[in-house]
Amino acid sequence: LADGLDWISPLSSETARVTHLLRRATFGYTEAELDRALSDGYARTVDRLIETPSAEPPAFAARPAATPTPRPSASASARPSASPSASPSVLRTAMPNVSPMTAASPSAMPNGTAMPSATPAPLTNTSSINIGNLQAWWIDWMTQSPTPFAEKMTLFWHGHFTSDYRKVGTNSPAMYWQNLTWRKMALGDLRTMLYWATQDLAMLRYLDLAVSTGRAPNENYARELMELFALGVGNYTEDDVKAAAKALAGWRLPMRTEPTATVGLFDTRRAFTGPVTFLGKTATFDTGAVIDQILAQDAAATFVTRGLARYFVSPGVTDAYVARLADGYRRSKYDTKTLIRAMFMSPEFTSPEAYRALIKSPTEFMVSTAKALGAPSNTSQIIRGYGSLLGQNLFDPPSVAGWGDNASWISSNTMLQRANYVSQVLGSVRQIPSAAKAHERHLDGVLAPGTVQEINNTRDDRSRWFAVFVSPEFQLK
Repeated sequence: LADGLDWISPLSSETARVTHLLRRATFGYTEAELDRALSDGYARTVDRLIETPSAEPPAFAARPAATPTPRPSASASARPSASPSASPSVLRTAMPNVSPMTAASPSAMPNGTAMPSATPAPLTNTSSINIGNLQAWWIDWMTQSPTPFAEKMTLFWHGHFTSDYRKVGTNSPAMYWQNLTWRKMALGDLRTMLYWATQDLAMLRYLDLAVSTGRAPNENYARELMELFALGVGNYTEDDVKAAAKALAGWRLPMRTEPTATVGLFDTRRAFTGPVTFLGKTATFDTGAVIDQILAQDAAATFVTRGLARYFVSPGVTDAYVARLADGYRRSKYDTKTLIRAMFMSPEFTSPEAYRALIKSPTEFMVSTAKALGAPSNTSQIIRGYGSLLGQNLFDPPSVAGWGDNASWISSNTMLQRANYVSQVLGSVRQIPSAAKAHERHLDGVLAPGTVQEINNTRDDRSRWFAVFVSPEFQLK
């Protein structure tokens, strides 16, 4: 992206460390958000981002009349301008010491954590949703949320525990409820998160666990649980996949006669009841025991830690750094908040090597652009329209592995579309804020000669913002 440029890291400065943190841990910042963080300083801002409970987004309504998706013009110029049935009596959960999760009690979950509470009353599991409206709803909350770190973590888990609306469908709010769950669980413990991922309605459909029975186990979810969610390739065998598939069998989707159920239901008649040998242990496993055995492997902490470190620190994190963080993660009983705090406070996070080591994803780029302009209310629809063009259509990952990262976001076409997006957003804003200090506030004043020239050649605030937003420096974080 900026090949041949050798950035001089400004991270010895407290101001630069704060802006670096906000670019990594949030979706950029408004003037007010930056001023508050600069006043608080780096350490207090880390505390506030991590310790502030996530704010719940406004409730998402049932599907209204369909509205057309705004699509950018192909010729837009990159210039600034003006399942089987079962009776309730045979339903139970597979988590030890947890109240049964029947349609009448969907809120119980392990460790006393509450079920996501923002589920709007009008929605049942038979309510249809409009996926375009759901995308705009989340994007709007990314730009407006008073707890932006929670949204950044929600986006991480959205790409880690993937589901896509094309297979899941829009004839239920499953994708919306999954989004609420990732937000609620964003900084919780990994064990609870894996359990909720297993019984999540969207996940049950997406990876076919809802059709898996003890007599005919489906291996899709069991495989991805280990390969992509918790352990990584090489840390399990095909026999482990088969064993886990048997042990996890029994979950099903609610029937139409159970409209209030917001999670999967476990039917003992569909389960496998015999012993299996899984990851070196022979026993009768239920869902909770499968997750416990996965987390008993050293590879679990290492795998999840590496994913988060690549997301927040650098694509080239060292094995020693990952091992150090993973050890603390494991000892904290997989408390994600503990891991993130250790990561943000580590010397590696603010090292010269970490400065501008990551490329903003399309969502990060578009939302941070909108926030720099004061988060105008109309930008969520524009962002929604550009999602697929830039390579990140929310609720629609390209595969079960989610989206790529860093260099995968950038091509000659996506750079053109990023510029087109900036042009459209700037054209939609009536009152452009002053750009006099934009290069200092958003680029740390660390500019390549070409960027300096482009900014110096601008004639007004609109064109100056354009030069800042399309610069190589702004694509990085």
